[in-house]
Amino acid sequence: MGKFLIYIGLVLVGLGLLLYLFETTSFKIPGDIVIKKPGITIFIPIGTSILISVLLTLLLNFIFRVRK
Repeated sequence: MGKFLIYIGLVLVGLGLLLYLFETTSFKIPGDIVIKKPGITIFIPIGTSILISVLLTLLLNFIFRVRK
């Protein structure tokens, strides 16, 4: 359980660093929705959410297979 928590922590730190690096750039992939109106901007990251979900699924499957 301890190693698993360390791996999850490292993944979260990596994701945090990526978010920090891409904070100033507009990181949009196809599928992300941006609605711009005067005085308001709405960003709905559907494509990004799907990408992160797939990457985390692959990573966690790899970690669980290595542990067995």
